[in-house]
Amino acid sequence: PFGGFILFRDNCCEPRRISSLCRQLWDTTLNTPPFLAIDQEGGRVHRLPSPFTHFPAAAEIGARRDRDLAYRCGRAAATELALVGNNLNFAPVLDVNSNPLNPIIGDRSFGNEPEQVIDMSSAWLRGLRDGGVIPCGKHFPGHGATEQDSHLALPVVTKSLDDLKAIELPPFAHACRNGIDALMTAHVRYTALDSNVPATLSERIVTGLLRHQLGYDGVVFSDDLDMKAISDNFTPQEAAARAVLAGVDALLFCHELPKAVEACELLCAEAEKEPALRARVENSYRRIMELKRRYLKSFTALTDDEILARLKAMNHQRIVDEVYGSL
Repeated sequence: PFGGFILFRDNCCEPRRISSLCRQLWDTTLNTPPFLAIDQEGGRVHRLPSPFTHFPAAAEIGARRDRDLAYRCGRAAATELALVGNNLNFAPVLDVNSNPLNPIIGDRSFGNEPEQVIDMSSAWLRGLRDGGVIPCGKHFPGHGATEQDSHLALPVVTKSLDDLKAIELPPFAHACRNGIDALMTAHVRYTALDSNVPATLSERIVTGLLRHQLGYDGVVFSDDLDMKAISDNFTPQEAAARAVLAGVDALLFCHELPKAVEACELLCAEAEKEPALRARVENSYRRIMELKRRYLKSFTALTDDEILARLKAMNHQRIVDEVYGSL
């Protein structure tokens, strides 16, 4: 079985149907609960419909420079996700919005300076974690300097290594030092780090930089391998094998199920023949199971009436108003 599932806006109608879907997905595996993931950043990356709270974009929270408020926003988001059974959030964005022409990050970033991103994102993700939802920071080693959207093409960043260390990498290094549970890779090619392949498929970046230099042993997710930055340049099987050999633990195929099945079958077959690939898979399994044991102890969703009552009692709109009202 698959190790997890991700919900998009088309899967998120009214609360009852979301919680029912999450329950069915949870019940697909008897021994190992699945990740029930979502992209719930706030702002324009927002999946849960009304009556769930539409939280502000990271840039709005970052502009406040109020760690307590950032924490409360993350905690509130987590409590709402847990009401319907989501246990993993692909957030916060740790990218520094270093290029004003960037078409995909922008207000999804907590700020234009690494220190601001570190302060606000670390508080927000603590809130998310304290609310019982796994945070997954993204997009390592930084998507903020690109001039293209990796959903549509393969971006290339030509910054020097010194510039990357000064601007893009500090939020990820800080998150690694402070034990963030999961990180997601970027489908971006960084000429100073690996001129041949995007970060998701780069052993130099995932194993060399993230695992060895930054000392990270948490779970690493790929970004969606159906995105054109990858799918226009690699077959699903090639992308899957390269990502695992690079050091990625969990592969996302978010749009075409047959591609996920093909990739899984290939990895199973090749791992039987290739000791290096098998060792990578076993290491990934260890990390994934440790994360699941820490968080996925029971299914959290409530009944429809209970969800609506809880949302009303929480009144998280007051936190939203606090973010906007004091700028």
